[in-house]
Amino acid sequence: MSIHTTSTATERSPQGAAGSKLRSRHVTMITLGGIIGASLFVGSGNVIRTVGPAAVISYLIGGLLVFLAMRMLGEMAAARPTVGSFMEYARQGLGNWAAYLVGWLYWYFWVGVLAYESVLGGKMLNGWFPELPSWLFSACLLVLFICTNIISVRTFGEVEFWLASIKVIAIVIFLAVGVLFALGMWPSSSFSVENLWQHGGFAPNGVWISITGVAVVIFSYFGTEIAVMAAAESEDPSKGIRQASTTIIWRILLFFVGAVLVIVTIVPWNQLPDPAEIAPFTYVFSLFGLPGADMVMSLIIFTAVCSVLNSGLYSASRMFAALADQGFAPKIMTKRSRNGVPLAALIASTVGGFVATIVNFALPDSGIFDFIMNSAGLVALFVYVFIAVTQMRLRSRMSPEEVAGLKLKMWLFPWLNYLLIAGVAGVLVIMLTTESGRTQVWTSLLATVVLVAFWPVVRKKLAVRDAAMSSAS
Repeated sequence: MSIHTTSTATERSPQGAAGSKLRSRHVTMITLGGIIGASLFVGSGNVIRTVGPAAVISYLIGGLLVFLAMRMLGEMAAARPTVGSFMEYARQGLGNWAAYLVGWLYWYFWVGVLAYESVLGGKMLNGWFPELPSWLFSACLLVLFICTNIISVRTFGEVEFWLASIKVIAIVIFLAVGVLFALGMWPSSSFSVENLWQHGGFAPNGVWISITGVAVVIFSYFGTEIAVMAAAESEDPSKGIRQASTTIIWRILLFFVGAVLVIVTIVPWNQLPDPAEIAPFTYVFSLFGLPGADMVMSLIIFTAVCSVLNSGLYSASRMFAALADQGFAPKIMTKRSRNGVPLAALIASTVGGFVATIVNFALPDSGIFDFIMNSAGLVALFVYVFIAVTQMRLRSRMSPEEVAGLKLKMWLFPWLNYLLIAGVAGVLVIMLTTESGRTQVWTSLLATVVLVAFWPVVRKKLAVRDAAMSSAS
């Protein structure tokens, strides 16, 4: 059974020239660059201080849920590569309403990320160069990565490749030296594996707290789907998607779970400094006795911020353009450069980031910035559910011959789909048990309600467009 797809950026843009497309190494590093940010280098400290050594379990469970979602997305994308990825598949499998909802929520999420990362990057630069205000640095960072995205998708990929490479090299060194340090094989170190079960046990605050920790860490993984979007603009989309959906997630699990395991093995969980004062990676690097560890890690964290800004602009602009392609956003957002870059969507996504950034600096006590961040909090969970349900719907429409011919196939269909949906529901329930979690749930639902309220207007517009197309043909 063939499934009709509408024209996408990949099909319609002049990016067909091989010289303007992403290479396999770009896709690999874009995936890593999209999620390895401050949430790992800094945020992991809060999880460890709350959960204890069992934070490893929190990261492992969260990573496995994302792994399942990536496999399902990979099956769909390998069969039909498209920019906009899961939004387009939601349209094919569930209808326009699903594509509209998940697409806008995803774009909104990345606008919030752009604002957060630009604010964080501005503060870091202000700490190094206090003569200039942090808001100016934030604006400059946004402008810088607008430029890298505007030139061409290849330029974006090259910049992201080197930014992500710095982070990956840092984590590899961290893991290698950390293992030697924990085993007492590094100068001035002693065997410290006992830290995993001493100081109150492996789960000092109970096993349940490690389960609740999944609700926090799962958002650290969000961004892996960028690989599928980027692979659609690569020289070999099917190969890139298969690689991104399988091998990449194992590397991410290694980096996240492995890094957290090294930290809780070297440092007693209840002696880890407050991340607001010193990032856990910086603290552990200082224990290694490496010269200039504090400054080096600060630069690496800043690189991580820049990398997420770069990949965030890419994701937001592609999703916004895909929304416009389907008639869910203003038509002007479909405007692309000769290199296939969605210029209007890129600039509009950045405007959202600029507005959120300005609000944070001009009205720091208004709560508007916090609302933007919290109201996008459930997007990851929404996306995973849409991926699971969509993949079930699309697979059910296939003939046995088409299923047998799939280049990438989800295991144990549809039971692992049900497992993913149940896992997401469990995370949602857990979030409702904490004050911060409840805030994210209700503000995210409010943002969703606003989108739902506008759906009748968009649906009417689509009906008029479709009627006009039918009469013209």
